[in-house]
Amino acid sequence: MACPLPLLPGMMGEAEGNVKQCAVLVVNCSGRENAHSQALLRRGFRVVEMAQWPSDDVVTQYEVVVIVLREIDIISVVAARMRAKPRFGNRVLIGVTRMSPSAGERRLAIVSGFDDIVGESHDSRILIARILQRLRARPEHRCLVPERKRPAA
Repeated sequence: MACPLPLLPGMMGEAEGNVKQCAVLVVNCSGRENAHSQALLRRGFRVVEMAQWPSDDVVTQYEVVVIVLREIDIISVVAARMRAKPRFGNRVLIGVTRMSPSAGERRLAIVSGFDDIVGESHDSRILIARILQRLRARPEHRCLVPERKRPAA
């Protein structure tokens, strides 16, 4: 009779089919405070925030990489550097800018290699919605975001 394998940190139990919890790496080299990490944690993501550029092997542990950009002008270089990392693959790459991006800036970011770009606001719902939209389109990541339990009315 086979015995169940032990769960690794970040893994869900049998009810969820032994898939791992979705992990988000937030790279914040700008030094600015942002509320996105806490909002992602509350939504059920496993979040790690770094203040320096991540090494190649660190990035492969996450399904989503969020980069807080210092300036919108460096967007194409940042996207190219991340997409060029070994085994980066089809991970979700989202940029966060100080101001809300214009339609042209958003198009440039997507052409440069970002999946999307959002403005840095105190409302993280847009960021979370775009991450969930991209993860649903990429089932190869096989990660799970726990359903939110909403209080009864």
